Amino acid sequence: MRAFTMVELVFVIVILGILAAVAVPRLAASRDDAMLAKGKADISAIRSSIITRRSQTLLEGGIALYPDLTTAGGAGLFDGVLDYPIRAVGADENGWREGGEDNTYVFRTEGTDVNFAYDQATGIFTCINLNGGENAEKARSLCNQLTQ
Repeated sequence: MRAFTMVELVFVIVILGILAAVAVPRLAASRDDAMLAKGKADISAIRSSIITRRSQTLLEGGIALYPDLTTAGGAGLFDGVLDYPIRAVGADENGWREGGEDNTYVFRTEGTDVNFAYDQATGIFTCINLNGGENAEKARSLCNQLTQ
């Protein structure tokens, strides 16, 4: 009966370690790319829903813009315009959560918060201009990537 020697086993373990060291950073980058893609899709769905609700209001004879994207005590974020609301996450988790003011929202990805606001007067959902902070430049870059 033949078996593997200790040198052969160590050699295989070293090769597996090298492969793992190469693969892990690529998987982390893929996760960040996936969060950006999710954010882009969410923003597109929100904007599309705002336009759809506005069109429905006009067809029904109304002229007012939709006042709130999230209803008080609703099923989730953006339940005022989306058929399937988005689950809010905690402050340190990636995803959407409400901001500090009415109709303001935060999308967190790559450890950075990107702030969004819905303007009831114009019906526009957009990034809020960030003026300072240690992650302001990264937040502006992410805002541009999310809204392209």
